[in-house]
Amino acid sequence: MTTQLLLGGQVYSHDVPDATAMAVTDGVVAWVGVDHVGRSLHPGAEVIDLDGAFVAPAFVDTHVHLTSSGLSLGGLDLSEATSATDCLDRLRTHAAQSDDDIIWGLGWDSSAWADPTEFTTSDVDAAVGRRAVYLARIDEHSAVVSSALRALAHDVDEAPGFDAEGALTAEAHHRVRGAARTLLRGRQRERAQRRALDFAAAHGVVAVHENGGPDISGLDDLLALSDLGHPVHIRRYWGQAATDADEVASLIATTGADGLAGDLFIDGAIGSHTAWLTAPYDDDPTMTGVAYMDSDAVYAHLRSCTAAGVQAGFHMIGDAATACVVGALRRLVDEFGGPAVARCGHRLEHVEMTDAGDAAVFAAAGVIASMQPLFDALWGGPGQLYAQRLGVDRGSRLNDFATLARAGVGLAFSSDSPVTPIDPWSTVRAAVHHNNPVSAVSARAAFTACTRGAWRAGGVRDGLTGTLTPGAPAHYAVWDADDLVVAGSSDDVQRWSTDPRSRVPALPDVAPGGRLPRCLRTVRDGRTIYDAAAGVVEADA
Repeated sequence: MTTQLLLGGQVYSHDVPDATAMAVTDGVVAWVGVDHVGRSLHPGAEVIDLDGAFVAPAFVDTHVHLTSSGLSLGGLDLSEATSATDCLDRLRTHAAQSDDDIIWGLGWDSSAWADPTEFTTSDVDAAVGRRAVYLARIDEHSAVVSSALRALAHDVDEAPGFDAEGALTAEAHHRVRGAARTLLRGRQRERAQRRALDFAAAHGVVAVHENGGPDISGLDDLLALSDLGHPVHIRRYWGQAATDADEVASLIATTGADGLAGDLFIDGAIGSHTAWLTAPYDDDPTMTGVAYMDSDAVYAHLRSCTAAGVQAGFHMIGDAATACVVGALRRLVDEFGGPAVARCGHRLEHVEMTDAGDAAVFAAAGVIASMQPLFDALWGGPGQLYAQRLGVDRGSRLNDFATLARAGVGLAFSSDSPVTPIDPWSTVRAAVHHNNPVSAVSARAAFTACTRGAWRAGGVRDGLTGTLTPGAPAHYAVWDADDLVVAGSSDDVQRWSTDPRSRVPALPDVAPGGRLPRCLRTVRDGRTIYDAAAGVVEADA
């Protein structure tokens, strides 16, 4: 047996809230306590001096798109662009430096521009000539593309969502995205995937959930992830609907997926006007979004996966999409019973527009809400995207973490990278400091949703994984953090969570404007996979 003894730090432990030390034996947490006791119990251990650093369970990001994340990190990132002209200038600069078969740009958001006028296909053609260019809006549910790429997309001009010059949405967007994927070279894709995983490890993340599907990344992309050999664990989801248990088995066998969940689209995104709403968009009263599935199709998929014992899930954002899922879940629970459904741990991605009644149905079915707090940080608040698209009242009621938590719905927080970055402490901050305070949760709840709750979203329900409790896998990260505090998201939360009798372990202060922790080391199963000085450690050959 090999034991490491970490001393002289601050260890996040519910069992020992004032812990300063931890012992790890053969990749498992063996003990947590204070320094002098640790030295007595483990005299022959390898001692690691934490020098005051903060040790906490490592993070899991339950919703990522690795290839597009890596392309954004290493390529044309338009998230900082301030106008259509700025986007086109950045495109020209990038094109002059790139010889890739496809110029893949991500992240533009006209809702944040002083002049929201968007660029067009003609603008792109004028900037780069006859090159294939795919420029996705920040939500990745619409894109402006070059004429050369349009020509490669089968019958794109006949598909719903087609526009002769502007951004393509719905099925037209799926077709051009599919055409763009065919131009990604294998090595380019592998570099992008590794870049994204390296970035995750450098931010204290030991596992990610890839949300793939036919209209997102394609089967080749999903299969390639199984051959990477990267030390960050990848749980793979495939977003394709099934109609019976045999089809579920066939899809799992073909894809090697861990579940038929993730981005199985019921609708689109608010920014692209494709989220499915019960009432029209405020800024376009002719639109209520796009419905890719109806309640019968949602129910058929849930029923098939439940019968097969496979985790199912859906992408759902608008309130009409929510109603669609709620109706299907009620039917499912009536047929199978709540415990049988809950055992599958079905997932719902995003869950942006919901209320207490919906939350009660979700809780009864034991579903897990995989949500992105940084969406609110980016698009919530006065004058921002939600208010622009939905009006002040509707726009202030999105991403209601508190209502779901009160109902007993399991929460897992994530990034939807590259929509928002893999940055777990910023995610915790956004959940605690929601633009609408009544929707916020405490730092402890937010941290749990990024750790233990995220492991549960991936089917790990042993009660240990995602904690630093003896017997738990030694998945942890070491952080350079400022003062630790015990604080809630509101006065009500703070009154009970700061009571010294509660013995609540402290966390880094995530108040707006403060310095968030910096990752020094990321460890999975007791093995360092990232060191701030040395970088990511590759998997064993």
